[in-house]
Amino acid sequence: MSSALPSVEDEQFQRHILQGVSRTFALTIPQLPAGLDRAVSNAYLLCRIADTIEDDAGLSFDDKRRYAAEFIAIVEGQAAAEPFAAELAPRLADHATAAERELITETARVIRITHSLNSRVRAAMARCVRIMSEGMVFYQGQETLDGVDDQNAMDRYCYYVAGVVGEMLTSLFCDHCPELAGRETEMMNLAVSFGEGLQMTNILKDIWDDRARGACWLPRDLFAAHGVVLSDVKPGQGGAAFAEGLGQLIAIAHGHLRNALRYTLIIPASEPGIRRFCLWAIGMAVLTLRKLDGHRNFASGPEVKISRNAVKATIVTTNLLVSSDWLLNGLFALASSGMPQRRIATPLASVAGIAGNSIAH
Repeated sequence: MSSALPSVEDEQFQRHILQGVSRTFALTIPQLPAGLDRAVSNAYLLCRIADTIEDDAGLSFDDKRRYAAEFIAIVEGQAAAEPFAAELAPRLADHATAAERELITETARVIRITHSLNSRVRAAMARCVRIMSEGMVFYQGQETLDGVDDQNAMDRYCYYVAGVVGEMLTSLFCDHCPELAGRETEMMNLAVSFGEGLQMTNILKDIWDDRARGACWLPRDLFAAHGVVLSDVKPGQGGAAFAEGLGQLIAIAHGHLRNALRYTLIIPASEPGIRRFCLWAIGMAVLTLRKLDGHRNFASGPEVKISRNAVKATIVTTNLLVSSDWLLNGLFALASSGMPQRRIATPLASVAGIAGNSIAH
């Protein structure tokens, strides 16, 4: 709504708050080329605001739906950020972090940067925020310990919270690197799979944390086929049947991460920063899946959390090999050896109706 240009203070705030709300992205985004890093930082913060609304335990379902709609309008330039921030910030629950409160309070600073970006980038961001916000609010009303209906339902959830982010980032990458224009459709299809691979890995490692707050995103029919009733499963007590079902999901996530590597290798070696941004995420996800595969009856998230040394090794190794497709394929094969795998075709039919919405070019 406001056409005010971002100030130096706005730019400083964006760099500062990124450190507070995401250690991972504060590490990976600076790898991106100048200009692209600014746009991706801003895009992440928009998604984080949407996620903060969805996650807040003190807001009712109707409140979340209203704030999500208001935020969409703000991103699209149809409403002012200041009244939204002034009303929402004091209502955040006690569990909200200081950084999350600051981000909501200073929404207008983030939005001024959003509206300073070019029209294609803004359109991609607005589409992402709309789909993500509407999807997260919908699934908020579906939370249950019974799980989601089936794998298609899990795919759709992953699309709303991660696949659409992959599509947005692809638009930003292609805007920055014209060399990618001829392969944008292929990248868009793989981007959804890339996002699902990362999100499925998060869902699997966070099973017990999610259950503690009354949510389960695992496919009910897959576990029922093994005789497992998801609502009855207790941490660390799933037994062989639960482990078998988890193994099937690990195989699917592994297949998605293979597509993520295919996506990354489309990016020319002359863009090592974009490759590193992708490779670090893939590497950490593969190592997490490997740990999950070796501890299928884990009882808490820390049991399957990868070590800081593993993170450092991922960074160092991928940095050394970033320009070699052959060596990166070999590294992925080595890191994922022995894990179950299922080939995932793209585009994903289960999200075609959602992902088919046009992306502004």
